[in-house]
Amino acid sequence: MIEVSSPAASLECSPRLPLTVTILTRNERHNIADCIASVQSLASQIVVLDNASTDGTTDIARAAGAEVHVTADWPGFGPQKNRALSLATQPWVLSLDADERVTPELAAEIAAAIASSDRGGCAGFRMPRLSQFLGHWVRHCGWYPDYVLRLFRREAGRFSDNLVHERVIVDGEIGTLAHHLLHYSYTEVRQVEDKVQRYARAGATEMALRGKRVSPLKPWINGGWAFVRTYLLRRGFLDGATGAAIARMNARSAFLKYALLRRAGA
Repeated sequence: MIEVSSPAASLECSPRLPLTVTILTRNERHNIADCIASVQSLASQIVVLDNASTDGTTDIARAAGAEVHVTADWPGFGPQKNRALSLATQPWVLSLDADERVTPELAAEIAAAIASSDRGGCAGFRMPRLSQFLGHWVRHCGWYPDYVLRLFRREAGRFSDNLVHERVIVDGEIGTLAHHLLHYSYTEVRQVEDKVQRYARAGATEMALRGKRVSPLKPWINGGWAFVRTYLLRRGFLDGATGAAIARMNARSAFLKYALLRRAGA
């Protein structure tokens, strides 16, 4: 069940776009205020769908002017984002993660894209995402340009039901924006292992539900391949020590995902 509370105060900036911004959170107190601030002058509605945060995230989001909803259960990223989508009231939706920021340049481009599409045009837009890893912007490793489809007409789009690595499915033409969506994905070392564990568990669960089986060598093969692909084929070495760290992270995540699946008896 979803519980709802109203914003502490109504947003007072005009004119705003016919746009709902949706943000999923769980213990994002260090991110949520900056995320909301980056779209506050842009959107007519900001929806934060929280999953049982214990660090004050919801209070910060309310104080920042967001409409806050809370769920006790976690159905996976795809289903949770569809829940957030169901709360949107505006014709257009921009889906963000709490660690992402819309730059002023991207905001202006979004406004222009919506205006042109309302006269007959694209049903959705993808944008290049520039990610940061422990304070370093990453230009290789397969991380850039990381085009993500995040802006779409509410009636034309939905999320896939994947537990992890969900995607937006849009009925209509897709356009491409030029300006970056900034992604502060890993700001502390502890976040690296936390995300590796979380995504590996989700990936293993999803494969188990599909009845996938793996050999004893599969964790080692996929872990090694993830390192080679990231560091060599995707030129992670050009990002220096940061690229090597990302390659190791990807290798560990791939190894752990298949090891957990193997341990579960699949």
